[in-house]
Amino acid sequence: MARIATDILVSGGGVAGLTAAAAFASAGWSVICVDPQPPVTSAEAEGADLRSTALLQPSIPLLQAAGLWPRLAPHAAPLQVMRIVDAGGPVPEPRVVKDFDAADISGQPFGWNLPNWLLRREMVAHLKTLKKVDFRPGTATRSVLTRESEALVTLSDGTRVSARLLVAADGRASPVRDALGIAVRTLRYGQKALAFTVTHPIPHENVSTEIHRSGGPFTLVPLPDAGGKPASAIVWMERGAEALRLKALPRAAFEAEMTARSCGLLGPLTLNSQINVWPIISQVAERMSGERTALMAEAAHVMPPIGAQGLNMSLADLRALLELAADHKGDFGSAAMLDAYHRRRHWEVQARILGIDLLNRASMAGDPAWRDLRATFLGALYGSAPVRRTLMRAGLGVA
Repeated sequence: MARIATDILVSGGGVAGLTAAAAFASAGWSVICVDPQPPVTSAEAEGADLRSTALLQPSIPLLQAAGLWPRLAPHAAPLQVMRIVDAGGPVPEPRVVKDFDAADISGQPFGWNLPNWLLRREMVAHLKTLKKVDFRPGTATRSVLTRESEALVTLSDGTRVSARLLVAADGRASPVRDALGIAVRTLRYGQKALAFTVTHPIPHENVSTEIHRSGGPFTLVPLPDAGGKPASAIVWMERGAEALRLKALPRAAFEAEMTARSCGLLGPLTLNSQINVWPIISQVAERMSGERTALMAEAAHVMPPIGAQGLNMSLADLRALLELAADHKGDFGSAAMLDAYHRRRHWEVQARILGIDLLNRASMAGDPAWRDLRATFLGALYGSAPVRRTLMRAGLGVA
């Protein structure tokens, strides 16, 4: 079979990989994007990703340049306020409530929230309109051989591809990263996360609420109304055995438990989807680049789902790659370009993972003394307006 030449091969068709394909194609590069599984683009379909993603302010210009934001904006719920609730007292009820309002630092919301399955649906539809993209769902990266001038990739259907740049966006168990022999450091917390959607009688008013008691945060993120009722996406982090116990409960018992864990802030919660479960880890690659290869998204870094950092860090990887591609048109995909990418991103990735790790450990605290210390610390941070504004800007990833 003849070898196909392309500027970029994106290995991985998750949200990050699809965004990369659209962004590079919109910048004029030819792209082949492959993924082992056909995309699941319905909430009811088996294997649907029921997590949601908050697209923070700095990610929007990238999505606009890629032509994606006009498709996504009509489905997005704005996130105006980030509410932190400490419910670590003797009974599960709020004892400290602090609101971080985007109006304190910007005329726009912190970001906009969308379900992951819907993101993939709209992104796949957009790729079909781009002549520079060859999207191949159901096709995996089978083998990788790199040399100074190109990456030679064989796909699962036997197609051979020569790419000037190979982008590994193929997840936390990245086959491309393994093929290049790039090591990872993994930290396991003994936690799992339950992801699902709910409806509730009290409107969320575009407030994302993170409730801390023990085991990990319980986070309600605004969604557009569902069936005429206010709706939210929930990520409920718990120690592994407890998460599995919750998942196995009958529907009525599960709804009672989640309403109690939410402190009843939005009224009785009604389950509106199936429940996904996945393990919580921190993971960072030893390097974010190899010969003719850039690692991005979960191939490069994984962290607990706190503070809407995950995909937005992935899009920060992509922004850096796009900027370096524009600066290295004459030596696109070269060692100089990829070394610059590693230097630009790796330190920030490690710093953010450390910060999220500390927040997660604080949220897991079960001992009353540690929970009291957490509540005191939250109050102290919020009490200083300059510190509060600095924390909000840091969360967005802006100076």
